[in-house]
Formats: sequence, C-alpha cells, structure tokens
Amino acid sequence: MALALCAPLAQAATLDVAWWRDGQLTALQLDDKGGSRRAPFDGARQVPLGSLWKLFVYVYAIDKKVPTPDYTCGGQKNEEVYCCTAGKSIARDLALAQSCGLFFSPARLMLTRRPWRQYWSERLGRDASGEYDWLADPANLAPERLVSLRSLMLALASIPADSRKDAESALLHVVLGARGVNTASWLGSRLRVKTYSWHHPQRTTERLGGAAGWLADGTPLWFGGADTSSRILEKWAPRLASTLPSAAAPLDAGCVLVDYFARYPIKAVVVGRNAAVPGLLRGPYQVRFENGRSLAFFSQNDMVLERDPQGRTRLTGRFGVNEYVARVIDREGGTSAPEAAKALAVAARTYLQQNAQWAEGCQRIADSSATQRVAPQPASVAARAIADWTDQLVLSGVNVRYHADTASKDTMAWSQAVEEAQRGMRFDAILTAAYPGADLTTLSGGDSQQCVRLPGAQAWLARELPQWERVLRKQAGYETPAEPPAVCHLVRGAPYSEQSRNRIYLRGLASREDRITLAHEFLHLGLRNHPSGQDEVLVEQLARRLVDTRLEAHQ
Repeated sequence: MALALCAPLAQAATLDVAWWRDGQLTALQLDDKGGSRRAPFDGARQVPLGSLWKLFVYVYAIDKKVPTPDYTCGGQKNEEVYCCTAGKSIARDLALAQSCGLFFSPARLMLTRRPWRQYWSERLGRDASGEYDWLADPANLAPERLVSLRSLMLALASIPADSRKDAESALLHVVLGARGVNTASWLGSRLRVKTYSWHHPQRTTERLGGAAGWLADGTPLWFGGADTSSRILEKWAPRLASTLPSAAAPLDAGCVLVDYFARYPIKAVVVGRNAAVPGLLRGPYQVRFENGRSLAFFSQNDMVLERDPQGRTRLTGRFGVNEYVARVIDREGGTSAPEAAKALAVAARTYLQQNAQWAEGCQRIADSSATQRVAPQPASVAARAIADWTDQLVLSGVNVRYHADTASKDTMAWSQAVEEAQRGMRFDAILTAAYPGADLTTLSGGDSQQCVRLPGAQAWLARELPQWERVLRKQAGYETPAEPPAVCHLVRGAPYSEQSRNRIYLRGLASREDRITLAHEFLHLGLRNHPSGQDEVLVEQLARRLVDTRLEAHQ
C-alpha cells in the first residue's frame, strides 16, 4: 500500500496530541499561548514510526517469551550511546526506556516473519486495506516508515494487558530520566510512553519528536511536534498535564497487610450493640480499647477480625498499595496542600518498601506512630487520587522518615512540606529539599539517572561562580541559585540540567568545550523562570562568553 507523505508537522509553537478511547480518536493542537483547538488532521494522518518500533518488539518478545539476552556494548558502534559504555551491558526494560535500538534488533533476537505476522494479525484482524503493513514483518520496522495515526493507536490498544503492564513499568522511567527531565513535577506517573525523534520527511534538517504509549489506565496516546522528544517533553509537560483526559485509577497492584492499633490493646469490636463475629467484616463497626476509648471504622470486605493464639483480639486490613498510601495520607497529613500530599505519598510508599515484612504473599506493617499511621476508614477520594497520581513512584538512596513538624536528616516535616507547597514548590522539589541524597525512581527499580558526583567539576563551578555572577546579575531573568547545583556523572546521552533537583549531568571536565557545556547547563538553571532560559542560541553564546572571559583572565 502506497503511503502519502505526512502533512507538515506543527512548528515549535504548537504540539499535536491525540488519544484513543471508546473507539474514538480525539485530536487537539496546543499552542504556546495557552490555547487549543481541534487538530487539522484525523486518524489518516501519516506519522513517522521513529523509534516506536522498539516498543512493539518489546511487547512481542514479552508475550511470546522470546529470549532477550542483555546487550553488551563493545564501544565500536555510535548507536551504543543510547545503550551503555564499552564493556557494560543493558537489560530489556532499561533498553526500552533509553531507546537502545541495538538491543531490539529483530536480527539479534532472531525474529521471523511468519510468527510475527500471525501474532499481530490475531490482535488486529485481517488487514485487507494494508493499513497494518508496517506490522506485517519485523523487517518493516524502519524509523523512517510512515504509518497512519489510527493504525498506531489501534496497535497500542490491541496489546494484551499483561504485556502492556510490563511495558508501562519500563516506560515510567522516561519521565524520571534524561529524556523526561523536569517533567515528573507535572505528570507524576500518568504517562507511560516511548519517545521518538526523527527527520521531517520533506525538510531533512528539521527534527520531529514526541512520544506514544498509554495513560495510566491504558488509554493509547500520541503527541508530536517540531523538535527533539526531550525538549518537547520538557516544554509541553505543563500543558499536557492540563490537557490530557482524566484516567481511571490504575490497577491497585500489590498487597499490604496492616496490623491495626498495634500499640493499643483491643477490648472488643462491636456492630450496633452486639459483639462482631470474627472473620471478614463489612459495614460500620466500633472498636473499643482497653484504655476505655473507642473509635468508629468502616470495612469494605477489607478488614478481618480474629483472635491470636494468646486470645487477644486482632484487627487486620488488607489493601492494595495505593489504597494503603492514600489511607496514610489521610491519617498522617491531608490533601489541603496537594503538592505536599504528593510528596507524602512518595515518602509513605518508600517507607513501606523499606520497612514492611513479607507475610502471606503481602507486605505486612503495623499501624503505629512508630511506623506509619493508617486510617481505618476507606481512603478519601482526594487522597486516593493523589496516591494513584504518584502510582509506583518511590525514592532510592536514603532511609526515608517523616515527622509532623520536626525536620532532620532524611526526615521530612509535614508542616514544612505544606509551607513549601504554599510557596509554589512542586512535590519533587519538596522531596529534594527533605531528602537531598535521594533519587526519584519506581517500584520496579531501573535507572532514573542517579547522581554520582564529579568533585573536580563541582569545585571548578564553585570557583567560577563568583566571577560569573558579576556578569549574570545584568542578565534579564537570572536568579542566583540558593546553593550551587550538584554536578553529576553522565553515563550516556547528551548533557542536561535537571531543574527540580538542581543538578547538572555531564561526562567530565577535560576540555574547554566541557567547561562551556557546564556553563550552558548552569544557565538553564539560573534562567529557568525566564523565556530566555529556553533560547538555546542565547544560552550557548552567554556560556561561551563566561568561560572564555575567565580563560583570558587566567592567561
């Protein structure tokens, strides 16, 4: 089937967005003035496949149990910059998030046409029109291939739930790593997308970029514009967050057993005037404690009343992880300051992972001021929405604690988090302030670009900053950072700055160009709240001026 070239994609000032729900394609075009309109295209729109082909190889390999050995980088291929350094290896999930094409090469994985075609035909049906020719043979999966937006959406919608779940878990790292730098603030865990960047089919010097995948509830999604995928994600994240459709709550995976009232001996549990019958509870109850106090609670078939071998009354809750996190939010904080509540959700989920015991196939933890207090009532709608918005997000690198009003090392104070939220700080910045040595990642682990400091680069930046400030104070929009940014070792990809965590990632400081790169990324941080901070030409010119002026002064 001959494919028409795609219409010229929107310029940098617009972003095209589409999603598929209930058999309907919704397409919008956003502009950088805050407006949106019905997009001037439909499902017949031809879009470049780019690196999205890797997602379909990943899903096929998962579903058909194709062996996917780690790929070892030999240091001889330019494409390995997306994979690993020489002598190191990369596994399947990280290869998808980082877009390591060498890992997913159909030849390397020994994918053949007949079983591949049968697999996709079973999901998409007979294709008399040839609309799915791009999925008929793994050899067709070329990044320059043009595919209809409708066929791409339906292919994403056809992927089995279990395979999609694995892909989504891997793709959550996109918004946490280099490609999605500074986007987690706005998107949380809502997006599970594979990024792509490719050349415009008519204007080869122009880049097209964007992403495709799913929302948290499995809604297929695509967006694209005239720029690289990483710059599109960073620029448009706030608009995407406010434009994308609300999603149903993700499946509440996991299992948490909560030993309620661990520090308060229970005298009795009653329903009305009668003692409750041991077993699974449903409806309103009252628990009476040995100290004479009582408390009402409600069970939705998720609380069990029993007696232990010593004859003591025990009350145990059994919840999914997000329901558990939401109940902690209701009990330990609240939702009046949503960004603070999001930070608490991540901290509570992390604390659970770090401190729960495993029992009966579940994580088990006590409801106690010594651990985490857990509301005995079903989670409020607002708390559950926040728990779902941060689904799977946790911290790594520190032992997480929090307190009502006293902050200390690796301990977030709820009262301080609320104050920071009221000053406009977003949840990831609140977490960085409370846990400066932590990294935001997911329950599945993976690589969310952790910070290994570069002491030499850090020291050089500290020496240069006082002199740079003399120039930068005259620069419109420049703000002196509260503290010098951390300079971290970049393992792969292009250098970048991460605003929410006040970090700069680069490979080293061995040359003049390395110093200019460090100055360039520092300027993105210093100008982050001003339009000039997005002007790559201005930022590069200013970075060269700062470095070269200092070099001349030292000569």
